[in-house]
Amino acid sequence: MAAVCDICAKKPGFGNNRPWSRKITKRRFNPNIQRVRATVNGSPKRVNVCTGCLKAGKVAR
Repeated sequence: MAAVCDICAKKPGFGNNRPWSRKITKRRFNPNIQRVRATVNGSPKRVNVCTGCLKAGKVAR
């Protein structure tokens, strides 16, 4: 599943792993995406929504 929110278009952030040995490797910070049934234009539809949008009430379930 793509790690992109259909409401706010939140995407993965990228950074570095920095362990104790200081060996730098690339990593990605995925948003918490949930697949929920939401009402879109009066009909139920499955959408990928981040938990920030769910908590903020931006999605009518």
